[in-house]
Amino acid sequence: MTSRAEPMPESPFANVAEAPPPSLAQLVSGQIVDFPLLIQSATLGETKTGKPYLMLVVQDKSGDIAARAWSDAARLAALAEPGRVLRVRGQAVAYQDKLQIKVDTLEPLSPAEEERYRASLVPSSARPAEEMEAELQGLLRSFARPELRRLMRRIFADEEIGPLFRRAPAAKKMHHAYRGGLLEHTLSLARLADRVAGHYPRLDRDLLLAGALLHDLGKVRELVDENGVFDYSDSGRLVGHLVQGAGMVRDAAARISDFPPALLDQLLHLILSHHGRYEYGAPCLPMTPEALVLHYLDDIDAKMQYIDNLAARLSGPGPHWTDYQRPLERRLFLRGPEAAPPAE
Repeated sequence: MTSRAEPMPESPFANVAEAPPPSLAQLVSGQIVDFPLLIQSATLGETKTGKPYLMLVVQDKSGDIAARAWSDAARLAALAEPGRVLRVRGQAVAYQDKLQIKVDTLEPLSPAEEERYRASLVPSSARPAEEMEAELQGLLRSFARPELRRLMRRIFADEEIGPLFRRAPAAKKMHHAYRGGLLEHTLSLARLADRVAGHYPRLDRDLLLAGALLHDLGKVRELVDENGVFDYSDSGRLVGHLVQGAGMVRDAAARISDFPPALLDQLLHLILSHHGRYEYGAPCLPMTPEALVLHYLDDIDAKMQYIDNLAARLSGPGPHWTDYQRPLERRLFLRGPEAAPPAE
């Protein structure tokens, strides 16, 4: 079914001459767009008068933005396959209080150019991979229980799981939604778990740390990375990463002789309950101290990274009020990016 919308007014494209921005996050209304972008999605729509138009979402490392092509829609739709890198020519315009790109045309690149530009358009973790790997290995060595050390090494050294885990995003949109984001989020949560376990003697540090490292393991199967476009796999939509991750841990534990069944139940409970509430997709509520703490720490880390992303897109040090943020069900009062220190 096609969606219907009124076309936006023609833009004064020919009368504006500005250099392209270094990132979509810095795009301003009236600015000329004339540079390669990654096509995230493309859908044909139809105006009330029956004229076809093309609805796009395009992205670079800094984020994504809606785009609309009001003419030559069918030809452009044939070019705009998700995952392709195309040169987008048009202008940034404000429409219903939001910025989008009015597309004049899309131009294909050579295969070599597409791959060269793709590396600069797909978001990835700012942390060096070698640094994160060293931190992960240190955490794996820190378990006091030998059976947990064996389980962790088996999972994170697995030829299939290991590379996927280190490359995967942690989410499609909400938080750590970039290559390496799953590992970055997992390490952040593990550091929090280690500190909180040191503060509360009642908590089993090994168990809480294991839950932090394994809680989102199923995302390596829930999410797919198709040429830099992140989406849910069929299995991810049908089963979900909580159940997928629990199955992966159960399979790994089955290959370790005499792995304690009671310990496995505790690990599976941590994974299955970490969303905290039934309405958030948890098949069971957190019922151990470690599971309760894991849920809250995971929620804190995800929300803080979401807030950091918002702050990075603000102009000037602020403070600023954000737009209404649906995932948080509120507006936020934030400091923007810190001003650069004075030159010496």
